[in-house]
Amino acid sequence: MSGSPASPASQRRADALALLDRLEPGAPARVAANLDAFDERAVEIVLGFAFTDVVSNPRIDLKTREMMTVAMLAAMGTASGQLDFHIRAAMNTGVTREEIVEIVYQVAVYAGVPAAMNAITSAKAAFARTSEAGASEARAPETT
Repeated sequence: MSGSPASPASQRRADALALLDRLEPGAPARVAANLDAFDERAVEIVLGFAFTDVVSNPRIDLKTREMMTVAMLAAMGTASGQLDFHIRAAMNTGVTREEIVEIVYQVAVYAGVPAAMNAITSAKAAFARTSEAGASEARAPETT
């Protein structure tokens, strides 16, 4: 049933994966493969709702949405994989390291120190990954 809402070729799926690529280049192939291995409708249902219906809505800009997402995932304390991803995504949308630190402190106040400690672990990993990527880019020879 090509072109149906659950089809791998649907526009809704394409839109969700395009936004995911803006958040972290290269992530769509990995995420889609993982979800497709679970069920052919998973990208449509999970990412279609989250990214096409909600996150892409222009009433709140993407940077602010990512800051909110980091705060909520950190406060939950039960979604370390998603928190890791969204800290990197937030930084890819322009959220600074200092803003991430302040979000974690806010989490400590309203969700507790244990949740903040988990968020610190994720943030440190994202900061290290960002630093490594920047160092690799700085060392890369020009190809022009």
